Amino acid sequence: LCGDLKMQVPFLFSLLCLQVIKCKAAVLWEANKPFTIEEVEVAPPKEHEVRIKIVATGICRSDDHVVTGALVMPFPIILGHEAAGVVESVGQGVTSVKPGDKVIPLFVPQCGECTSCLNTKGNLCSKTDLGTSGGLMPDGTTRFTCKGKAIYHFLGTSTFTEYTVVHESAVAKIDSAAPLEKVCLIGCGFSTGYGAALQTAKVEPGSTCAIFGLGGVGLSVVMGCKAAGASRIIAVDINSDKFAKAKELGATDCINPKDCNKPIHEVLMEMTGGGVDYSFEVIGRTDTMTAALACCQFNYGVSVIVGVPPAAQKITFDPMLLFTGRNWKGSVFGGWKSKDAVPKLVADYMKKTFVLDPLITHTLPWTKINEGFDLLRTGK
Repeated sequence: LCGDLKMQVPFLFSLLCLQVIKCKAAVLWEANKPFTIEEVEVAPPKEHEVRIKIVATGICRSDDHVVTGALVMPFPIILGHEAAGVVESVGQGVTSVKPGDKVIPLFVPQCGECTSCLNTKGNLCSKTDLGTSGGLMPDGTTRFTCKGKAIYHFLGTSTFTEYTVVHESAVAKIDSAAPLEKVCLIGCGFSTGYGAALQTAKVEPGSTCAIFGLGGVGLSVVMGCKAAGASRIIAVDINSDKFAKAKELGATDCINPKDCNKPIHEVLMEMTGGGVDYSFEVIGRTDTMTAALACCQFNYGVSVIVGVPPAAQKITFDPMLLFTGRNWKGSVFGGWKSKDAVPKLVADYMKKTFVLDPLITHTLPWTKINEGFDLLRTGK
């Protein structure tokens, strides 16, 4: 009997600790409005759920797509999906993490059971909230309330808050020595771009690449192409202020389409004698998606869509672009199987395999989140 009781004490103690937490969060009540800092109630984690104290979170263009309506989600909502934190408590049945562990939430979960998780070629777990506009936990409920109203989750992560709740399949334990204010970028931006080059496109040594868009994700594509041994990396952006950073990270050429007297895909075709081997659209615009496709080699070129496509927009293109042999691919979270890859990527960062500091332009207290989005929108 004493042995049984001894085994039960930690579990009973954990149940006593699972209380509602009141904390601050940046709530978006409706589209095209600023975030407001509110007191929210964060419910305890249910079975197979994890409550996390968020230490650092990045601002990603995908978050802004919700603000502008380009990515349709329900309101009110707590956005944010690129973060790192510490486990505060766990629900019953959680075995992969424990309170005190440093973790990264995963907007692309890895359940290990669906067809994508079981296939070596796939990484987009069926439990992802991407594209479903659900805004709820897997059981169909929310863990956030504010002023008596239910607040929706974003991509199963919701990191613009002091505490969040995620499913166990959407969290990865990382090195306890990792600096959370740096490795939070591995939660989205860096992994997405770096993996698009290494995992999705599988860039080869000596190849030529073109990257459309030089935000954090685009710069990470540049880093991935360099790591893969590409001989020529052409960076394309309408903001020439971004060229110095792109060259620092591996770009060999930088082009501003505004300075060209012909369509950018024609310029790139001429520069490379027939098109690049690999192209990447890292903006989320239909016109640049088709330009990226058109600029790659007509027979064996590979073009990868990395930027989130805008809602309710369609692409019209000449099918001959594909008929001749080009490959058009999409990439979510860089093609990485998240729960497996994120701890390894953090370990690689700790071994200085790649750098993250150049991707961080500003560090702000999170209550200045609206200023952060202003910096994003002005290309700073």
